[in-house]
Amino acid sequence: MYIFFSLTTKFFLFFGTEMSESATLRVLIKHNAHKLGLPSGIPKTIAALEGAVKDEFHLSEPFALHYMDADFGDFFSLNSTATLKDKDTIKVVFVEPVMITLTAIDNIQDLSSPSLDALSSVSTTNSPSFSVNSSDLNLSDISSVHYASSDDTLILSPLKNQGMRTQQWPDHFDIPDFPYDTGLSLQTGNEEFLKSGVLLNNHSVRSQISDILVKKMFQHCAYPTSKQICAVAQALIEKYPCLREPGSSSGYDGWLSRLKNKMASYRKKLKQLGCPELAINSEYKKPAAVKKPHKAELNYLPPLPADETKQTLERMRVELLLDIKIRDNHRDISEKMAKTFAYRRQEIVEDSPLVQDILERWPALFDVIQVKEEFKRLTAVDLESRFCASLDKYTDRLVTLYRSKGGNAAKTLHSLLLLLDQDAGVDTRRDVVIRGLMAYLSENTEHLITHYQDTCGEIHPDDLKRHTLMIVTKGGAAHGSPLEAGIVLEGVQVISGLKSISTACMILLGLMYALNLSYPKPLRYTFEFFQKLLLELDGGKLCPKILSLKNKLLSS
Repeated sequence: MYIFFSLTTKFFLFFGTEMSESATLRVLIKHNAHKLGLPSGIPKTIAALEGAVKDEFHLSEPFALHYMDADFGDFFSLNSTATLKDKDTIKVVFVEPVMITLTAIDNIQDLSSPSLDALSSVSTTNSPSFSVNSSDLNLSDISSVHYASSDDTLILSPLKNQGMRTQQWPDHFDIPDFPYDTGLSLQTGNEEFLKSGVLLNNHSVRSQISDILVKKMFQHCAYPTSKQICAVAQALIEKYPCLREPGSSSGYDGWLSRLKNKMASYRKKLKQLGCPELAINSEYKKPAAVKKPHKAELNYLPPLPADETKQTLERMRVELLLDIKIRDNHRDISEKMAKTFAYRRQEIVEDSPLVQDILERWPALFDVIQVKEEFKRLTAVDLESRFCASLDKYTDRLVTLYRSKGGNAAKTLHSLLLLLDQDAGVDTRRDVVIRGLMAYLSENTEHLITHYQDTCGEIHPDDLKRHTLMIVTKGGAAHGSPLEAGIVLEGVQVISGLKSISTACMILLGLMYALNLSYPKPLRYTFEFFQKLLLELDGGKLCPKILSLKNKLLSS
């Protein structure tokens, strides 16, 4: 082993290997600046540097890195980490993907000329456009492509459906960029405030800021709560302290009032322009109650697609009645269900039809796959993955709470916990936790779940008619046959063949969103737990009982 020292103070250890010097980079993420410590020095590859940034700042979205060029004083794409040195600045640029479904073609001759011509005008919103000339396509090359399935997916660039929201209200509201002149005023105002404490008092600037913030809020929610508006006002003065108001204890009371009034005016303007989720509450319709999202729906009543009419969407609905009779036709059904989403929502929300009528007009909506897809269209949340992941996360803590529960619920909980000793399977564990939850919240399990002893054949329709909302089960380990669960709404069994009670609860919750149903009062605590704790939708507003349970679940 040898140690060598050079005149440039670099030294080598362990058979001449150079020891990397530590480095620190300034990282810009949206509007915030951070330090990134690199004890082993700047990585040799961009992928390694991206991995370090991702791990340090817990980034889940895809991104690219830009670096500040000293010669031009601007950011450029980072092509090599060799251009970076200690104390340099890099910028995280997020890249949002779009999902494009590829359709398998059995016979290339079936690909009509209009279909090829349609490719020439493909473009995406808020992203560079691209086009394909049908004359440049080599049909022999296309015909040689083989697809593993009809649901192959290609990720390209951002694509947002017109009039559709894609994100829930953020945990931290990011103040958007303002026009150049307003940005200069705010920059100057902040500098003056830091020097002498003088506040910016410019009416036109404040008015323009309010208008932009209101439009940004509307992208997430048409009816933001006072708490959400308060969060926006607070984020504004944190970023631009020169906008603080000296006459309020919080510094943003005036902004809170201003944003509420601006939002009301903006809603009135959009209502006059025919925005469906606002026009439904016009005075001439005189609804019994304001029809607006009550369960954190993002797209409660979206507008019809720009290139469609009620007539074309009605024809598509009729086509769906035939499509559901074709086996393994999920791709076509999903495409048409997505296109007719706004048309279907207007029918369900405005007309409030019976479940039987919806089942006759939209039978595909009662397919398990489509229930989950419809829920995602409404909330931008994956129903199954979040419901199951959250339920599993809280399971151990809930079981502990069940064991320590006293009173009338203790006996019921004790008998349920005995099932875990007999069968520790995932489905059994989830089912026990859900049944135990209702007992723990002093709600009657029989208001949600009814078990039929007779496992032969279907449940008699007369038995179903007495149920307004119910999960019905047959079989199970005690009967020597697999458990089968179904869902009954307004006396009609709309779904059957589910393999567990937890799955049935999840799908039932999805149906209540899809059909715009209210939670039954005898089970309001159970469904509030499902929505606000498991799915994390509108979780900032909890009733005292669920808030107490949440605190116990999060305590060590």
